Amino acid sequence: MAVADRPGHFHGGLTLPAHKRQSTGSPLRTAAIPEVLIHPLSQHVGAPAEAIVEPGEKVLRGQPVARAAGYVGSPVHAGSSGTVVEIAPRPVPHPSGLSADCVVIRTDGEDRPFEGYDPLTNYRTLNAPALRARVRECGIVGLGGAAFPTSVKLNVGVGLRSLILNAAECEPFISCDDTLLRHRSEEVVLGAQVMLHALEIRHCLIGIEDDKPEAREALTAAVARIGDDRIEVLTVPAHYPSGGERQLIQLLTGHEVPAQGIPADIGYLCHNVGTAAAVARAVLRGEPLISRIVTVTGSGVSSPTNLEVRLGTPMADLIDECGGYTANARYLIMGGAMMGFPLERDDLPVIKATNCLLAASEEDIRPREETLACIRCGDCASVCPANLLPQQLQWYTRANDFEQVEALNLYDCIECGCCDLVCPSHIPLTQYFRYAKTEIWSRKREREQSDHARERFEARKSRLEEQARARQRRLAAKTRALGKAGKDEAARKAMIDEVMQRVRAKKKTDEDQDKGE
Repeated sequence: MAVADRPGHFHGGLTLPAHKRQSTGSPLRTAAIPEVLIHPLSQHVGAPAEAIVEPGEKVLRGQPVARAAGYVGSPVHAGSSGTVVEIAPRPVPHPSGLSADCVVIRTDGEDRPFEGYDPLTNYRTLNAPALRARVRECGIVGLGGAAFPTSVKLNVGVGLRSLILNAAECEPFISCDDTLLRHRSEEVVLGAQVMLHALEIRHCLIGIEDDKPEAREALTAAVARIGDDRIEVLTVPAHYPSGGERQLIQLLTGHEVPAQGIPADIGYLCHNVGTAAAVARAVLRGEPLISRIVTVTGSGVSSPTNLEVRLGTPMADLIDECGGYTANARYLIMGGAMMGFPLERDDLPVIKATNCLLAASEEDIRPREETLACIRCGDCASVCPANLLPQQLQWYTRANDFEQVEALNLYDCIECGCCDLVCPSHIPLTQYFRYAKTEIWSRKREREQSDHARERFEARKSRLEEQARARQRRLAAKTRALGKAGKDEAARKAMIDEVMQRVRAKKKTDEDQDKGE
């Protein structure tokens, strides 16, 4: 085991007020199990899960209530024991504000466990597919916010150099990973060991920002206790967005992920430390993902803290756990001040991607100001961690020139919001980039659908033409057969006539002979 500072560098970024002490100043607490749990069927990247329970059915804590639909998907498990009330659309936390199908469970207060997943304490004797299957059936997804199915991400093939665990947690206000490391570092290290075995590699880097000394100390102590020299803990500067996947890899290794590429292209795979802990619980204890640590913070809540929360718990319950709203609460945001999105209501359920609830005042976040014309100052380009040209991306987006937008590597944008923060004209650049990505995806889908429709039409046309040709061939063959049959019939008649003539001739000859006698 090695512990070191790694003063790496990436382009741009900002040094921001952390706003983390208000939530890390109190110990981790467990939130009460609510009367009703709301489990959306879509709370991960990929196809929505398919419900496998019915209203009125009794369920146990950790029991699957929905199965994964497709390879890129994840099952959903009951957060506690109780009765399924309904499976119906409910409002869910999403930037669109739309509803989605949910399994609604009325809890019974008994919290009886489902015992369908045996601990795999012998996981080192298992192969990678078996471990990925356990991770998948336990519903583990990325807990850093992306919620990508972990079993899929672990199936990267060969050629990896290192597993990277992300403990940077650079987003202001969020401290759930910090809290996890202070209280459960050993789970993270055990999860790293399971992942190394599943990936069949022998090196893990854990990157943590230098403003988390307590978490770093707990983590290094856990690595030392377990005694695994494959795992390194490295400190990186507290510089937003150092927790971005590409940025952290560059800080830790000095290698840059190529434009429009992924970390695996250069031999790295990045997971969040919370994901690693969830993998450890799934494999070593047989526990599916039914809870997570959520930071509840901001000037708009009375007692900011971190809570261990059952998935499906209404967010309003967490606010109540923290003493309720303060008089200056103005916004409720899921995520941090930079990359989070506002919520219109607080009766929405906690989902797998809910790392933070920010009850913000006007002072906590930058208020929206009147948008002015771009003055071409270049400040946005100077802070962009992906080394993009935000002003040009915005111009081409406004002109609907999406081909040029793609040529400028739009998809390398991580939507960190640095450009928004420094823009003197208050242009919502990140919103433009999200719009452009959505529009490009939409147009590509339309082209694909059009191509599929054309292919289906051409295939049908070809099939009908072939059927017509086949009919013509059959008709020609029948005609030939009938023609041949006609000729054969004429020959047969001629032969019969010849025979009959001979018979008649012979008969006449015989008659003539009789008369002569």
